[in-house]
Amino acid sequence: MSGTVTPSPAPLQAVRALRRAVAAAALLMAYIAGWAYVVCALFITFDIVARYFLGFSSQATVEVTGYILAGGIAWSLGHTLFRRAHIRVDVFVNRLPVRIRAPLHLFALGLLTALSVLIVWSAWELVDESALFDAHDNSALRIAMVWPQGIWAFGISAFVMSCLVLMLEAALALACGEGASLDALLGSRTLEDETEEALEAVAMAHEGEEPPHP
Repeated sequence: MSGTVTPSPAPLQAVRALRRAVAAAALLMAYIAGWAYVVCALFITFDIVARYFLGFSSQATVEVTGYILAGGIAWSLGHTLFRRAHIRVDVFVNRLPVRIRAPLHLFALGLLTALSVLIVWSAWELVDESALFDAHDNSALRIAMVWPQGIWAFGISAFVMSCLVLMLEAALALACGEGASLDALLGSRTLEDETEEALEAVAMAHEGEEPPHP
């Protein structure tokens, strides 16, 4: 019957459900990272005010905020990848037909995944070394380095998981001949995507506002 949409194979549907679950977890991690940055800003503000008006300082602003910034970046990587919000230069690729563009997206994601695996391996090696030598920072708090490094390494591990899930879905989509869905999954954000995100942000900003009284 003409106009019928052929459903995707069951394995591809299962992987898409897995990707949505991992993306939801990545979104939660990004929210945590964002609120951690708010705490970081408040901590810096308090330290500056206390130093100039109250005559004391935490003496750990640089170290603690550095840990928060590093951890926040790592914890936001997965969500950034799922939202296709990372910086990319693909002017030439976007001019190619989908049948060529789709495998190139998969190849680029494969390179990113390989790089992320190397980074996460080095990250956990660093955590293991800090635990072995019982390393602490030089601040007044004497924080054990395994804690900030472990939080940072966990964020990169989540990013690797995001890459692997996207790789699996993209490979299955390509094998099933769904190049267009692969392009929508990994391709650059379109003007429609940006417009939809802007409208969502406006809707979120207006949530909770009381309707105007007549």
